[in-house]
Amino acid sequence: MKTLSDKVALVTGGGAGIGQAIALALAAEGAAVAIADLNETSAQSVAGRIMASGGRSLGIQADCGDVASIQTMVAQVVQEFGTLDVIVNNAGLTRTATILDVTEEDWDLINRINAKGVFFCLQAAARQMVLQDRGGRIINIASISGRGHKRSSSVAYAASKGAVIAMTKIAAQQLAEFDINVNAICPGPTSTELVAGITAARARESGKTVEDILNESRKSIPLGRYSTPEDIAAMVVFLASTGGRNITGQSYNVDGGLVMS
Repeated sequence: MKTLSDKVALVTGGGAGIGQAIALALAAEGAAVAIADLNETSAQSVAGRIMASGGRSLGIQADCGDVASIQTMVAQVVQEFGTLDVIVNNAGLTRTATILDVTEEDWDLINRINAKGVFFCLQAAARQMVLQDRGGRIINIASISGRGHKRSSSVAYAASKGAVIAMTKIAAQQLAEFDINVNAICPGPTSTELVAGITAARARESGKTVEDILNESRKSIPLGRYSTPEDIAAMVVFLASTGGRNITGQSYNVDGGLVMS
């Protein structure tokens, strides 16, 4: 039997990269999956793939930095599927900048989605889960940058992901009485278009090739390889399943051993 066959999940930023892998993995385990993305075409494309494989899915256009959009997003999921059991707060963005170059615009743009957006998505989902009175799982995608990893794309990004780790702990404590588990996943270097863009920027700044930058980065990882989006998705599936029923308030590094904490 599939582990999530009776669950409804919502994945923000699910139109590409890690979010897409998470949505497909949850669907493969039987969950009905709503994919929310700023790019409606991408969200509907992933939903179409799930439905073509016999699953239940819904593509939603949503701005996860806007509270009204977040509330509408959750309402759409409940209207379509009748409930919300799992939310994966994956939507996020970054800008590459040194601590001397981060602008107010960078700070506001990054934290609008990565910190504010995650909180209000978490809150909207929790309110629905409390109303349902059947528990739930909230899974936040943070980053090893939030633990202070020195190769963060920017201090603004690191601060936003540190906020995700902190709010995960507080939310886990305050929502435990409702049988709602709240955990975070902290990816390290992962093979996505976002990371490819950051790598290309570092190559230009240093005068090195992209392959040089990748080789240097891999050497610092004990297991010697980047994660794939599917590696992150596998941890999400575990935390959403019965195997994760007694785990809450934790932040798990998925990074090949790069940060051991």
